[in-house]
Amino acid sequence: MNRKTIFSFVAIALLASSLIPAIASAAPKKPAEASAESDYYKIITLSIPDDISLECGGMELLPDNKLAVSTRKGDIYFIEGAYEDPPTHLKYTLWATGMHEVMGLAYNPKDGYLYAVQRGEVTRLKDTHNRGKADVYETFCDSWGINGDYHEYPWMSKFDKDGNLYVLLTLTGSFTSDSEFRGWCLKITPDGKAIPYASGLRSPGGIGWNDKGELFYSENQGPWNGADALRQLVEGSFQGHPIGNKWYDKAPNMGSRPPDPKSGSRIYVEAEKIPQLVPPAIIQPYEKLGQSQSGIVCDMSDGKFGPFGRQMFCADQHHSNIGRFVLDKVKGRYQGVCFPFREGFASGIVPMIQGTDGSFFVGGTNRGWGSRGPKEFALERLAWTGKIPFEMYDMKIKPDGFDITFTEPVDKATAADVANYKMTTFRYIYREEYGSPEVDQTTATVKKAEVSADGKAVHLVVDGMQLGAVHELHVPNLRAADGKPLLNPTAYYTLWQMP
Repeated sequence: MNRKTIFSFVAIALLASSLIPAIASAAPKKPAEASAESDYYKIITLSIPDDISLECGGMELLPDNKLAVSTRKGDIYFIEGAYEDPPTHLKYTLWATGMHEVMGLAYNPKDGYLYAVQRGEVTRLKDTHNRGKADVYETFCDSWGINGDYHEYPWMSKFDKDGNLYVLLTLTGSFTSDSEFRGWCLKITPDGKAIPYASGLRSPGGIGWNDKGELFYSENQGPWNGADALRQLVEGSFQGHPIGNKWYDKAPNMGSRPPDPKSGSRIYVEAEKIPQLVPPAIIQPYEKLGQSQSGIVCDMSDGKFGPFGRQMFCADQHHSNIGRFVLDKVKGRYQGVCFPFREGFASGIVPMIQGTDGSFFVGGTNRGWGSRGPKEFALERLAWTGKIPFEMYDMKIKPDGFDITFTEPVDKATAADVANYKMTTFRYIYREEYGSPEVDQTTATVKKAEVSADGKAVHLVVDGMQLGAVHELHVPNLRAADGKPLLNPTAYYTLWQMP
């Protein structure tokens, strides 16, 4: 059996396995008396005409309050009326067509072009005659390889403050780098030049900035990735998957090729040996919170989306949900916590963007990937209802444990009882095989719970914290001062450094 045949069988097996959890795995359990997530964040369905297959790949906001949506089939639609609730005056216009798997859009107000990333290039488009459809399609950058493999997806950022774009190139067949720069991030300059920016990617699903303008991407479980993760794209970094590092001879700006990591080790151990290796900022525990991480949004709406301003949100294609991610910078490197946030979307989420009113536009597709959301594709909007949920707002590392803050005051009696905090830790194996089970499991002990005077914070003194591990915290018995339970009583903190 030749190598390509083996990879074909593996791809089919992985596709089949991705469909099984969509049926068999259940959503995380919550207290029976907990309020529904829809009380605080409602999903508004944007109906799609029957003759449109809107398998969403990318999204962009346009100056005239229109929403641009690209599709995996190579079309771009302009949508009017998307902010209405209910959306009774939706209008879809086919603005561009004939492209290949458009997985990212970015509008440049300086030149009036809409930039779209296809499998083989970044294309810029414009309607120069004001006829309601693009009449200019120009190749802006095509400085990477493509060979027709099903998995060679491209993903593209919005423009940074200097006018650069960033393109993420998934591996060939999700296992190899048979086309140039597969498994890399390229920076595309304003004049269309591609500059290698980071290596070691596997199968990205989204890209975006935090509130400080630092670049992050979502990575998916697979070889050299025990679970999905939110990762910082540091210039010159190696993100962990070595198969694409053979292209370092075409990237002189990146310096020397990093040594290959040792399979079967732990990534924080290998990072001590390989200076370029950047561990993921926040690991999303596989199956527990999601299993196919995708679109990224940082809430920059100044309160229009509720109490979680400047925090990051990551969608998941398989679980059809959104998680909330809060970064914690320690000794110059990011780590942090992720929480469940909102589930129940109609299809597998891929792109996600924040609208001018603070709401999130969410695009779905499940072709070939499978998702808990049963529809083949969907377009939805997530809007804050104005009510503040009782949630863990943040979780920060301290020398002797963690500080947990809340969106409203806790009941001090339940919050001060250490019996109400259950914490375990685990790691993932850093290996060339696909994924990893949870390993190195331990139980951490909460020795003391000190409640702040205003009741909005608890300091936990913890015995048994583990470097390189996810710290899984369950607090189902905590109550707000008015007696209501936490909407989501689980947190997952990724610990790389102690302060």
